[in-house]
Amino acid sequence: MSEKGEVDLTGAKQNTGVWLVKVPKYLSQQWAKASGRGEVGKLRIGKNQGKAEVEFTLNEDLTMIDSLGDKPSGVQAPRDHPFTMQTVGGQTLAVFTETQSERISLEGLVVQRAECRPAVSENYMKLKRLQIEELSKPVRLSQQLEKAVTTNYKPVANHSYNLEYDRKKKEEGKRARVDKQQVLDMLFSAFEKHQYYNIKDLVDITKQPVSYLKEILRDIGIYNVKGTHKNTWELKPEYRHYQGGEEEKETDD
Repeated sequence: MSEKGEVDLTGAKQNTGVWLVKVPKYLSQQWAKASGRGEVGKLRIGKNQGKAEVEFTLNEDLTMIDSLGDKPSGVQAPRDHPFTMQTVGGQTLAVFTETQSERISLEGLVVQRAECRPAVSENYMKLKRLQIEELSKPVRLSQQLEKAVTTNYKPVANHSYNLEYDRKKKEEGKRARVDKQQVLDMLFSAFEKHQYYNIKDLVDITKQPVSYLKEILRDIGIYNVKGTHKNTWELKPEYRHYQGGEEEKETDD
């Protein structure tokens, strides 16, 4: 759009009417081949019992379908394309164009809608059969190899992280939860001997699942995230009672 956002409305002043026509994809592709080379076909407009009859005839030079896929098709597009006329349906539709200088112009208002359909013919049936064959081709194909592929990674029966996860799950399964008070007794007994423990040592002492043990520790303990005893648990001040004055002072980094 232009910098000022202006639109050329000359087409509206001239009350120019345009047709909005839907065409098959192959037909628009054939038209693209004629870019800069003149006409793409002829449009015939007539009347039959008061009704408009419109038919488009594709230029014979543009009927050859180059390919659909990875090989020449050898198929010709149908030439005759009758229009199925449709009403605008109370809608207000307009056609705009934009130039390289980003100037937008109103070309006109849509006064007629239509659908351009190929007439049923031998060429049309061949084209449809070719399109169906291309769509039905599998995306992936199996291929027999003459020798082993050595450039790719070899398949692994089970990855290390899966094995570690299975091991932990088995250990968790063997550890049955005991009464919370029993776990507290074991923890207080352990903390009477030492002020700091990592979670692995506490799991070995209590034989409890990690999630259950952490749930209890959060009630009575503090988890150190920095300092000399980083990544260890200790009792909250109100629960501390160490043998022989073993309590240590935390030193920050």
